[in-house]
Amino acid sequence: MTKEADRRRQLIAATLREIGAKGTLNVTVGQIAKRAGVSPGLAFHYFGDKERLFLAAMRSILRDYGTQIRRALKGCDTPRARLEAILRQNFAEAQFEDGAIASWLNFYVLAQTSTEAQRLLTLYHRRLHSNLVHGLRPLIGDEAETTAQRLAALVDGLYLRFALDRAAVDPAPAVALVMAALDRELTR
Repeated sequence: MTKEADRRRQLIAATLREIGAKGTLNVTVGQIAKRAGVSPGLAFHYFGDKERLFLAAMRSILRDYGTQIRRALKGCDTPRARLEAILRQNFAEAQFEDGAIASWLNFYVLAQTSTEAQRLLTLYHRRLHSNLVHGLRPLIGDEAETTAQRLAALVDGLYLRFALDRAAVDPAPAVALVMAALDRELTR
């Protein structure tokens, strides 16, 4: 790994930790750089501005999420098993850490003003939808598209609700609700 790649990784990790600690995108490059143990000038050198640093952090979260989904899908030999793995992964422990919660929520906010953040969230939504349709189509045929939309909306809504309820540190109830919805969708 090159020194530049290592520094970039440090700054991205520090960005996620700082957003998690503050619960907002209202953090300075100086705060992020301090957390990373580098100068603010170095952060600007590698990323250009704060928004590009935030976008790099968003890409990192999406990349990690994709890796976790692919790992969860290994060994799934039925469409139902694939669906359950995808749905459960959205409520995995890594998705419920303070830094992850704050980052996801704040990246949705950033997407309201940033075309690139909107593009990244659209990519996430399309991949989730595509993965769900892939598992649903062999089970329910033409209903797969609309069922995938309902399940994805339920995942996002439950994640938001559980993420904002600081007392709900256990995502198991959310998983149970999503699995019950999947059961209902498959037995219509």
